[in-house]
Amino acid sequence: MIAAKPEVSFYYMAKEHLLSGDFADEMTWQLGRDFWAFSETDLLREAAWVILCSGFRESVVRQRFDFISLCFCDWESASEICNSAARCRATALSGFGNRKKIDAILGTAAIVDHMGFPQLKLSILRDPIRSVQMFPFIGPVTAFHLAKNLGYATAKPDRHLVRIASALGYPDVQHLCSSISLATGDSVEVVDVVLWRYVVLYGGLNQDAALA
Repeated sequence: MIAAKPEVSFYYMAKEHLLSGDFADEMTWQLGRDFWAFSETDLLREAAWVILCSGFRESVVRQRFDFISLCFCDWESASEICNSAARCRATALSGFGNRKKIDAILGTAAIVDHMGFPQLKLSILRDPIRSVQMFPFIGPVTAFHLAKNLGYATAKPDRHLVRIASALGYPDVQHLCSSISLATGDSVEVVDVVLWRYVVLYGGLNQDAALA
């Protein structure tokens, strides 16, 4: 019997740990993303999530995201947010004090409202990584995070996954996740979620032990 590659063994171990805990829903959520069917609400919500997570701990954003969603009309539409911009901003800042990020969410809604969602969605479907960088706080790295959350088959090159890829001799995160995806049958996006969540939960020391 041919032994599994270290990255595949690590992945199966990580996935087993997560499935035995409280994180199965996270994998199920990612599996349910359909890139071709994302809605205006999906785009506004996921863009806001990535904007808020940029430079912040994900756990902190998660604790406050339901409140922020209510402040921004539950992401019903860009026009609704724009029409209530002052109220949205004031209420959001009462619970999340980073003005630049709150203004970036309003800026995102303004772009969607100005371009019109159908035209904007067509642009994203054609060239997702480049197109989503029109939004504030969405750059060359966070673009992959947003595209993945919309259902695009990609991995986000954040520092945790970059470290794993480097340790295993892969040139980048995309090659790592694609290789594991091919070996396991799980989608690239789910591979990303499993690896990222495991390392965030169990830290670098356990990560190194798993790769040994």
